[in-house]
Amino acid sequence: MTEFYDDEQYEEGISKTQVKRELQEMRDLGRRLVELKPAQLQKLELTEELRVALEEAHRHTARGALKRHLSFVGKLMKDQDVDAIRAYIDRLDSSTQAHAQHFHQMERWRDRLLTGSAEEQEAFMSAYPQTERQTLRQLVRQASKEAAENKPPAAARKLFKLIRETVEADM
Repeated sequence: MTEFYDDEQYEEGISKTQVKRELQEMRDLGRRLVELKPAQLQKLELTEELRVALEEAHRHTARGALKRHLSFVGKLMKDQDVDAIRAYIDRLDSSTQAHAQHFHQMERWRDRLLTGSAEEQEAFMSAYPQTERQTLRQLVRQASKEAAENKPPAAARKLFKLIRETVEADM
């Protein structure tokens, strides 16, 4: 397999094993990027060359070709803000701690809004100004009414969906 080594890395005292490890991490991150939806990729600041390479990855069906292409994507990843990309992907991956924290934050917003307090609604509106104020107030009012009448929490679910869409649009 052809590896992409950089002679400057050897001069800095980084071992060949460490270079291989880092390249493997970049390939793995590239594989996770390939699995993202186009709308999710648009939210990341990537170079145009990397965007094109990620789009082309879906055309490679042979295992060897995909592996070579992911090595190329890993090489292109050196010019990116890898920490920001990794943090974004972790928020989307349901098996990570970052995703759980992000989900709990949305649940806390829902619980705060369901108290019916105008201050909580204003706090949410100031944090996410793109939210439609009227829709938010209607859902909070409907959810409170459903809770008082012991009905299924349909409005609370809609409120959570609104919160999730708002928060994810802001990411």
